[in-house]
Amino acid sequence: MENIAYIALGSNLGDRAYYLRSAVAALHRHKGIFVTSGSSIYETDPVGYVNQDKFLNMVIEVATALSPFALFDVTQQIEQEFGRKRETRWGPRTLDLDILLYNHENIETERLVIPHPRMAERAFVLIPLLEINSHLTIPNVSEPLADIIDRLPDKKGVRVWKQKDGEDVFALFES
Repeated sequence: MENIAYIALGSNLGDRAYYLRSAVAALHRHKGIFVTSGSSIYETDPVGYVNQDKFLNMVIEVATALSPFALFDVTQQIEQEFGRKRETRWGPRTLDLDILLYNHENIETERLVIPHPRMAERAFVLIPLLEINSHLTIPNVSEPLADIIDRLPDKKGVRVWKQKDGEDVFALFES
């Protein structure tokens, strides 16, 4: 599995932790994906469409043999399996899976844009990403993640909900 990707996960409908746990497990079960690391789980204020419940968010690192497009297809399929409906832009959702980074590549097609086009504007993405890899950089961005986060106005709306204790990502979901 020669490729490294970072995927953001979010949920604000129903049993939010169940949806995150189930998505991580579904990704890990895929023969071409191995979940290598994960952040703590954060409870976050909604961004964009704010008249909705708070989200649980996290970021995972995966090693994958899949192309970025095949990985995207897997994430879309998992969203559908867990009832994702796209009715309101930035609206409530059972599950949202976004590929943030794939290796250090720049990809821009109608179907897929990597790095994720709004990731540098979102504390709920960058804070967990920084937690799992503090040396990571965004392609074509010279600033360190910590400096970008310092400038973001919504960082106070990102609070640890369940702290990762250095164990694997699945330990976050055990009682």
